[in-house]
Amino acid sequence: MARKYFGTDGIRGLTNKAPMTAAMAMKVGMAAGAHFVRGDHKHRVVIGKDTRLSGYMIEAAMEAGFTSVGMDVTLVGPLPTPAIGMLTRSMRADLGVMISASHNPYADNGIKLFGPDGYKLSDADELAIEALIDGDVALAPAPEIGRARRIEDARGRYIHFAKATFPDDLRLDGLKVVVDCANGAAYQVAPSALWELGADVIAIGVAPNGININDQVGSTAPQTLCETVVASGAQIGIALDGDADRLIVVDETGRVIDGDQLMAVIATGWARNGKLRNRGLVATVMSNLGLERHLQNHDIKLIRTAVGDRYVLEAMRGQGYNVGGEQSGHIILSDYATTGDGLVAALQILAELVRSGLPASELLHRFDPLPQLLKNVRFKGGKPLDDASVKAVIADAEGELAGKGRLVIRPSGTEPVIRVMAEGEDAGQVAAVVDRICDAVKVAAG
Repeated sequence: MARKYFGTDGIRGLTNKAPMTAAMAMKVGMAAGAHFVRGDHKHRVVIGKDTRLSGYMIEAAMEAGFTSVGMDVTLVGPLPTPAIGMLTRSMRADLGVMISASHNPYADNGIKLFGPDGYKLSDADELAIEALIDGDVALAPAPEIGRARRIEDARGRYIHFAKATFPDDLRLDGLKVVVDCANGAAYQVAPSALWELGADVIAIGVAPNGININDQVGSTAPQTLCETVVASGAQIGIALDGDADRLIVVDETGRVIDGDQLMAVIATGWARNGKLRNRGLVATVMSNLGLERHLQNHDIKLIRTAVGDRYVLEAMRGQGYNVGGEQSGHIILSDYATTGDGLVAALQILAELVRSGLPASELLHRFDPLPQLLKNVRFKGGKPLDDASVKAVIADAEGELAGKGRLVIRPSGTEPVIRVMAEGEDAGQVAAVVDRICDAVKVAAG
């Protein structure tokens, strides 16, 4: 069944436009609260947020919704998304909420929900909540209305958790690290954790004002980080996104290192230490073929999924793997976290850097990526990928790339767009293949 409000990562949209309004946020709180009020214990929800101006409005509306159905609310303020998953479990809460639109501009916002196990909700739970949003929710009797309280030590709890994932026998003394927090949720916790482990920290993107989140800073805009690393003579730079579940790294020369290279470093390091479960790494169809070949050379399997960290996590949980992620920098280390955690992933990279004694430019360049090209074709309606002429062009392209590359063609899950990606050993051939398919899709789409 198609979902009406939930997308691939919660509910998201432009603030004060449906569905991201205060009224909808209150309905989500009422519906999610009613769905998770089970048993006779006192029920609790943990609510965190990033630094968007609209977070105040959404937080207050959700607090009203949850308390109206008898659920107590614990407010923790700006914290990374993975911190909410961790706190939901550790506080024995029935539900966790992260108010964030991740790497999107400040005018957007979103609602991500975590179950009592600290994992994002299943499709079944989301569908049940959607039915309650559009239906009637029973309100609590007056004596049973929930209470709200704010806890002040939540940041310290997450810092302690993150530091505990760093090897006990290592320190970051003498390592100069630039950390870019995107003026987002990790603006306090990430610099503090690195400093407490001994690093010489230069922090940027740590002055949120409600409207500057992800604005020319963070993992989707690493230019400022690149310039700061080179100018300061730092050994490495770390960029998080607005809710800090994504990581991009910059080496000492100012070169950006994507999630594929970072996953290769972590997977091979964990395999060497006997920590990599089932000698496998889970990534999406968008990860570079160079990563797959590199892992094969180290006797490590690559398991591919559809695009989206939820699909990566499903494969990890279902098949028993403990490292997975996306080229964009979502890296899930399930020994520690229930979702992508940019700071925890960064600490694993820093551990490898300290152990190796190598410069970041050498340690983090594990393979030469094959030429890869992605283009989008917008269409108005119908199913252009079902057109016979499009199928014929795709079949020809697959034959041309056989053994030398691969093709990924998929409709977007959020907009009327066909995404056409090819990679191979010859950049010219890759470009020609993509252009031919895009032209065929355009014709079929009218």
